[in-house]
Amino acid sequence: MITGINQNMPVQDNYFTSFKESIDLYDVPERFTFPFYYQPHPLCVLAVQELQNHLEIHAEWQHNFGLTGEPETALGKMFGVLLVENKQGELGYLSAFSGKVADSNHHPHFVPPVFDMLEQGGFFRTGQNELTQRSGQIKQLEANPDIAKYELALFDEEESASLQIQAHRASMIVGRKDRKERRTHAEARLNREDFLLTKEALSKESIKQKNQLRDLTLHWDERIQQSTVRLHSLTDKVTALKNQRKALSHSLQQQLFDNYRFLNKAGTYKNLRDIFKETAQQIPPAGAGECAAPKLLQYAFKQGLKPLAIAEFWWGESPKSEIRKHKNYYAACLGKCEPILRHMLDGMRVDDNPLLNNPAEGKSIDIIYQDDVMVVINKPAEFLSVPGKNIEDSVYLRMRQSFPSATGPLIVHRLDMSTSGLMVIALNKEAHKKLQKQFINRTVKKRYIALLDGLLAEDEGIIDLPLRVDLDDRPRQLVCYDYGKQAKTKWHVIERRNNRTKVYFYPITGRTHQLRVHSAHINGLNTAIVGDDLYGQHAERLHLHAETLEITHPITRELMQFQLDAEF
Repeated sequence: MITGINQNMPVQDNYFTSFKESIDLYDVPERFTFPFYYQPHPLCVLAVQELQNHLEIHAEWQHNFGLTGEPETALGKMFGVLLVENKQGELGYLSAFSGKVADSNHHPHFVPPVFDMLEQGGFFRTGQNELTQRSGQIKQLEANPDIAKYELALFDEEESASLQIQAHRASMIVGRKDRKERRTHAEARLNREDFLLTKEALSKESIKQKNQLRDLTLHWDERIQQSTVRLHSLTDKVTALKNQRKALSHSLQQQLFDNYRFLNKAGTYKNLRDIFKETAQQIPPAGAGECAAPKLLQYAFKQGLKPLAIAEFWWGESPKSEIRKHKNYYAACLGKCEPILRHMLDGMRVDDNPLLNNPAEGKSIDIIYQDDVMVVINKPAEFLSVPGKNIEDSVYLRMRQSFPSATGPLIVHRLDMSTSGLMVIALNKEAHKKLQKQFINRTVKKRYIALLDGLLAEDEGIIDLPLRVDLDDRPRQLVCYDYGKQAKTKWHVIERRNNRTKVYFYPITGRTHQLRVHSAHINGLNTAIVGDDLYGQHAERLHLHAETLEITHPITRELMQFQLDAEF
């Protein structure tokens, strides 16, 4: 049982928040939250509710979260709460936000940053000012109209030199050919004395042309050199300033890495540079250390508070690339936070990583159709199509075990682990090649059924949002018009019931998480699939099912149609 702090008692400091209601009926978490995949502890849920009530009236700042008007300047934020126990054995919670809010790192009620790069008079502000000055000087110098004039003059000189030298070389080729003919003619018709005189004259002509080429080359080299010097008299200053700016920026970045120092339970500090040098990327990504989770743990350890559980949620309008729903819970990002939190949670009793558990354990694969060259199966939800990084059990492994004499890769196409439904398996190399070609050429017809966590206003449509992987938080996908691959989905409403919508999806392309992202994204259907724990909210399963599949038999060329009704 837990005892909360009496509201009349003084709190330990400005950031420790006591619960507003009794928490006597709540149990204490036995282990700290595994921050990369979790269901929030009930006490964290209570703390989040209180923090969200506080955010509703955020009188201490002016920040457009996109909840009321001005969507073009909206900027939602990730917030977090950390359930802690103080030295008196009393429970409360800490609050934090990721990055800055209202262009500030400090606000009442929220723990400070791990390192305040915005501190007045600090090295970062000073360095930023120096960088700004260098950029201003560079911009001013680059705006000098003489640079463009001298660049054009140099280009003209180089162009003229090239044309004239090329023309002279061409004339030398003609002259060489003419001299060869004259020499042959002279050798055949003239006596020896006259031939030698003619030969000497021809040699002098050759030397003269070579000297002319030399003089022409020297002439243009001198003119080009003069133009280059004149141009460099202006651009060398720009280049020097750019090199200074680059060196200053690098130095500033290294100082930041050194000053972001993270504490753990054992009292050991480790800076960003040392934390990330042991990772594949080696260099800390932008924004590392600015997320809510490291801020919360840092403050708790420094103040002697015992961390018990954590939860993070999104507040405000979703970004245009990511999928973030107002008030929804989200796990810590892997790219930025995993290396940091691995250090900060070292020595703590943390919940087991559920992603290491085999979700396929105890499940079987039903065969819908089978012949000598192919098999059509019903893949259960939460079942890998191919072996993962930590889990080998998969459709591939089960099929290899069931058909030990099969040859080739077996897997023709994949379904997301959480998606159930029809998959076709090839039992030999020839069948695999022919079936896979159908998927590549998009001649396979597929239909998925999904239950969406909300009501759609329209009855049908096409979603066209390009996708790429989130490099900082795999396997999440981002909508990206610059680097994303084309992703198109046709959809049609089946029914609306109990504030939910059942739809058919007809994927025109087959990108990773395509249907899930197209459902949840603000510019898609803006309604996540029920049970989507990446882009929506957790439920007993992801309500997405590959219901129909139409393919051409790889050997007989017979058109084959399969349908398997969803369990939801």
